[in-house]
Amino acid sequence: MKLSLVGMPGCGKSTVGRHLARQLDLAFVDSDAEIESRIGMPIRDFFAAEGEDRFRDIEQDVIESLVDREGQVLATGGGAVLRPSNRDALHSHTHVLYLRATPEELFRRLRHDTLRPLLQVADPLARLRELFRERDPLYRRTAHFVIEAARPSVPSLMGMVLMQLEMAGLVDPARGAGTLPAGPSS
Repeated sequence: MKLSLVGMPGCGKSTVGRHLARQLDLAFVDSDAEIESRIGMPIRDFFAAEGEDRFRDIEQDVIESLVDREGQVLATGGGAVLRPSNRDALHSHTHVLYLRATPEELFRRLRHDTLRPLLQVADPLARLRELFRERDPLYRRTAHFVIEAARPSVPSLMGMVLMQLEMAGLVDPARGAGTLPAGPSS
């Protein structure tokens, strides 16, 4: 089974991804961590030195290499869906879960964050609203499942994710692990 998580910065992709991987006995991979390993520095520093376009080139290469791995949960960066090739690769090679949260909820979670380069602006809430308007349709287009992630605790969110996967026949409710084909069913 191959699952991937998409969504806005701060929606819980990495946290949910780690828990989901553990629950389903799959490997957990974070595309941003893979990128940092490849570039040898924090993404924020790379963004400042090389710019967003160069970062997106590397992100595209990393996603292309990750979507073919079996038995994993992949947490993507918030902007991974900006490139059509990433949306296509994720949608056609993995079961994609969109963790959807409002800009206001994300702001509440991220208001003290100093690591996300796109939020280091004078008005982070306005920036989150702008990013949400731009990205929400792209996340929806990429996703096989949309999970409302605005307020639930991690255990509640995990329950919602697992229920969606069970209803789709991707997870055996009795065993708690997926046994169906690696690619998406759609």
